[in-house]
Amino acid sequence: MANPRVGRAAKKMLMSASTPSFRAVWAVAALLALQGCHGKEANREAAEAPPSTPAVVDASNDNSVHVAQPQRFPLTAAVSRSVFDTLNVTGVVQPDVSREVPVLSIANGRVTALHVGLGNTVRKGQLVMDVQSPDVAQAFLSYQTALANEQLAKTTLTRDQLLYDKGAIAKSLLDIAENGEADARAAQVAAEQELRILGVNKDHPSDTVHVYAPISGIIVSQNTTAAGAAGISFAGSAGSLTIADLSHVWVVCDVYENDLASVHLGEAADIRLSAYADKVRTGTISDIGAILDPALRTAKVRIQVQNPDNLLHIGMFATATFHGARAHNAVAVPGTAVLHLHDRDYVYLPTGTGDYRRVVIRSGQALPGGAVEVLSGLSEGQQVVSNALELQNTAGQ
Repeated sequence: MANPRVGRAAKKMLMSASTPSFRAVWAVAALLALQGCHGKEANREAAEAPPSTPAVVDASNDNSVHVAQPQRFPLTAAVSRSVFDTLNVTGVVQPDVSREVPVLSIANGRVTALHVGLGNTVRKGQLVMDVQSPDVAQAFLSYQTALANEQLAKTTLTRDQLLYDKGAIAKSLLDIAENGEADARAAQVAAEQELRILGVNKDHPSDTVHVYAPISGIIVSQNTTAAGAAGISFAGSAGSLTIADLSHVWVVCDVYENDLASVHLGEAADIRLSAYADKVRTGTISDIGAILDPALRTAKVRIQVQNPDNLLHIGMFATATFHGARAHNAVAVPGTAVLHLHDRDYVYLPTGTGDYRRVVIRSGQALPGGAVEVLSGLSEGQQVVSNALELQNTAGQ
């Protein structure tokens, strides 16, 4: 049986729900409930989503540093200097072709002994190889024949001279004998000269030719080996060996067409080797190529360089510096004040006690006294840290 009190309460609530105020309360409650549902859904999605990555701060853009002991980093002022324009080009060390001499065997034949090799140093008159040649045997045969004919012609002339003096023969026969003896003597001299050209001593018959170095130098080319062929043929030969005097060498550089106006015959150029960066040689421009490379638009510039200590080896890379005739004013700082970092150049400027700011500059050529030309980024009179690398290392600790 139903409780009469509960029934009267329910009836009262239904009657009050029909009023406008009651309907508004119910709308607000429904809206709050809906927002709660959406809030719970958003919280659940946020909990399930991966955590967001925090923002990365690029510290490399912060060029300001602070040090506790600024007295360790003295300052120096950028100064103005008179600087000549320069042009740097790359080149290769090559032998001076006027000082290259091929080692030739006039006699064709087979190399029986090779006493030197590629890269060896030889002196003038040194035995370099032996060649066994049939040309020598033929030359000796010609010499022996000419020698015998000359002796026979001399005997005949002596006899005809005696007969002519006694009136036994006519003058014409004596003239024939004299001409025959002269021809035989000329043939003998020619045979001796042929042996001498072949490099053979007529007093010591042999089928082997000894070949000697014509100059002192270094063997830069070898075109034969032991048991190989040697000699000169009509097809042409570069010689069995090539000796180069490297006391003078060439540095051949490629200069772009736009820079040729800065290069003149007879002017001096500084030569720096990649292998010996601290050594500087001075050369003279001896030739500027008349033909440009059609692809690169460069001309070959030849520099004559003395090499008494053979420090410049064939094939070495070198940098040639050509100096201009006109000077200009430029800002310069000590080389220690320039910091090379990530293919860029920097200097440190003081901004306060112990505070410094790193600024980018564009450096130019190296100047005498260890200074560096500054093309941009720095003005005359500005103070910079003289030991930039030490400051950089200190700030990085």
